[in-house]
Amino acid sequence: MTRIFTLLVFLVSLQLAGQGKQPLPSRQQLAWHDMEFYFFMHFGPNTFTNKEWGHGDEPGEVFNPSQLDCRQWVRVAKESGAKGIIITAKHHDGFCLWPSKYSKHTVRESKWKEGKGDVLKELSQACKEQGLKLGIYISPWDRNHPDYGTEKYNDVFVNMMKELFTNYGPIWELWWDGANGEGPDGRKQVYDWRRFENTVRQLSPATVIFSDIGPDIRWVGNESGIAGKTNWNYLDTAGFKRGLGAPANDTLQQGNVFGRNWIPAECDVSIRPGWFWHANEDTLIKSPEHLFDLYLKSVGRGANLLLNVPPDNRGLIHGKDVEALMGFKKLRDENFDTNLLKQANSYWEFLEDAIMPDTLQVRAVSLSPEIYSINVQNFVVQLQQPAKMNCIILREAIHLGQTIRKFRIIMYNKDQAVREITGNTVGRKRILTFPSTTVASFRVLLEDVKGNDNISGVAAYLIDEKLIEQ
Repeated sequence: MTRIFTLLVFLVSLQLAGQGKQPLPSRQQLAWHDMEFYFFMHFGPNTFTNKEWGHGDEPGEVFNPSQLDCRQWVRVAKESGAKGIIITAKHHDGFCLWPSKYSKHTVRESKWKEGKGDVLKELSQACKEQGLKLGIYISPWDRNHPDYGTEKYNDVFVNMMKELFTNYGPIWELWWDGANGEGPDGRKQVYDWRRFENTVRQLSPATVIFSDIGPDIRWVGNESGIAGKTNWNYLDTAGFKRGLGAPANDTLQQGNVFGRNWIPAECDVSIRPGWFWHANEDTLIKSPEHLFDLYLKSVGRGANLLLNVPPDNRGLIHGKDVEALMGFKKLRDENFDTNLLKQANSYWEFLEDAIMPDTLQVRAVSLSPEIYSINVQNFVVQLQQPAKMNCIILREAIHLGQTIRKFRIIMYNKDQAVREITGNTVGRKRILTFPSTTVASFRVLLEDVKGNDNISGVAAYLIDEKLIEQ
C-alpha cells in the first residue's frame, strides 16, 4: 500500500502542476453548486394588476396581500427539496418589498399592514428559522424612480443594496436582471457595474452574483430551464458588458471549453407560463413529470435549477403549485432511492487496461467530492449480479476543475457489450438516461483537455421509463 500511496501523491502533484492557468471555482461557487435546486419568487404589484412587467406608475396601494405568510413559502420550498429562495425585492417597476429610505414606491406606501409591513424581513426570518438560504433579485432598471437616467440613480442603487445586506443578510445569491429600459422621463441609465460589484464584495464577500455574464453565475441563455448537453463551467467574458451584448445564447448554454473564468450556468424557469401569479394560469402549472424532466436537463447537466413559484394575491403559494411541487419531490425520491451500485466493485484501469482490484478502489455508492481519482482515464464497475438499469450518474471533482471533454460508457452482460452511450462534459453531476438494459458491468472511458481527469463518484438507477426520453 505504501507504493500505491506514493503513486497517488505523485499523480496529485502532477495534477496541481498541470492546472496552472486553469480557472477553479471559489469556495462560494462550490457551495453554490451544491444547492442544485431552489425557488425563484416573483411577487409585487404585478401580482395584483395581472401584468408581467409593470410600468412603474401603479399606485403603491395595489399591493395588499390578505394572508401573506412567508413561513408557508419556506415550508413548501423545504418540503419540495429546494434549498433556498430568491425573491424579487425590486422588479423593473421599481416597487420595493422593503421600506427603503431611497424610494417612495415601497411597501410603506401600500395598504398592506397599513404601510408598516416588510416582506423581506418576514422572509429573512422564516428562512433562518427553517434553514433555507435567502437570495435577492434587485433589478437595476427602475421605471418609477425620478433619478433614474442620472448619475444620482447609481447612488440610489448602491444605497438600496447596502440596506439589503445590512438589514436582511446573510444573502447567499444576488440576482441582477439584464433589462435596461427607459425610466419615467424617457431616460436610460448608464449603470456603474464596477461600483455595484465592489459594493457587494465589500459588504458580503460570501455572496455569489448572478447576471448574464456573471461574475460568479451566468444565465443559461433561455428561460426554459434547460442547460446544454455540453455544459462547461468556463466562460469568456472579455469584450462583453452586463445587459449589453452578452455572448450568444448557445454560448451561454454550453460555456467555453477553454474559457478563462469559472462562471457556471443557472437554469431559470417558471412553474407557470408567466413569472408573476395570474389567476387564469392556475390550471396551466407544469406537471411533476415535466419538472422531473427539467431536473434531468438542468441539474443533470451540471447546472442549477432555479424554479419560479410565484405567490398569489393572498400572499400564499397556490395549492395547485404545492401539489405539483410535492409530486416533483416524490418522483425524485422514488426514482433516486435505490443506487444499484451500492454493493458493486469499482476498479481503476491503468496501463494497457490492466485491472488492479486492490488499488484505489472507489466506493460507488459515494458521491463525496473527497473521493476522486487523479489522472486515471478508465474504470470498470462490476455488479454482484446483473441488474436492469436506465440511468447512470457521473460526478466530477470540480474543486480540481472541469476537464472531461468526452466520455463513453460501454455496458456488458455475460461479457457481451449490450449498450454504449457517449457524452461530452460531466461537471458536478451528469445524469444519463437510456432504455432499460440488463447490465452485469460497465466501463467508463474518459478523455480530457489536459490529462487531468477527476471522477468523484458513479451511481446507477432504474427509474420509471415514462420519465425518460427514448
